[in-house]
Amino acid sequence: MLQLLGKIIKDDGERDKADSEIIFLGDLVDRGPDSAGVLDTAMQIREQLRNVRFLMGNHEEVYLAAATGDEKSVRFFNRIGGRETILSYDISLKEYIELDIVQLAERIPDLFRQEHIEFIKGFEDHVIIGDYAFVHAGIRPGIPIAEQRKKDLRWIREDFLSAQEAHEKVIVYGHTITDDVVESGNRIGIDTGAYYSDKLTALCLQGSERWYLDTAS
Repeated sequence: MLQLLGKIIKDDGERDKADSEIIFLGDLVDRGPDSAGVLDTAMQIREQLRNVRFLMGNHEEVYLAAATGDEKSVRFFNRIGGRETILSYDISLKEYIELDIVQLAERIPDLFRQEHIEFIKGFEDHVIIGDYAFVHAGIRPGIPIAEQRKKDLRWIREDFLSAQEAHEKVIVYGHTITDDVVESGNRIGIDTGAYYSDKLTALCLQGSERWYLDTAS
């Protein structure tokens, strides 16, 4: 994250002065080796830089549900990468393995840090700037962005990806991993699977210009 952020700041400084914003598309947690550390870093970025915004991803949604100690949510959380997130907190692998799902669900509310929970609760569902709408997963085709369900903004996949019609805005999204950026007229996908590829990608926009920065180049 910091590597790409450094590239973004450097690139921004080399261009004409503008009121720039940085938008994180969600899924800061799960699957990576240090989700707790990522959240700490994201909170520091918010404090140090102005005009930084965060979108709620499906993994953040499940994180918040698991944080309540709900057994069903914890079980699902573990299935989608929560194991790595849990282990990034103050719990050993030995203890994690020894706990059954009921015991783990009871443990998590005390394990997850309250400042992380409150930080994630403040994430937005979408951001609209000019001709672009930024969301985590996509939108339900044919429905105005203002009327989209949170479930679709955070979870939708095939119905959004297969849509050929123009949307209200060009949709910039993550959620669906691809080897490289996907530009498809009505949408731009920039999730390049950083947790396994080490390639984190940013879309940069200014006026009619569009370019990309990533951690692999």
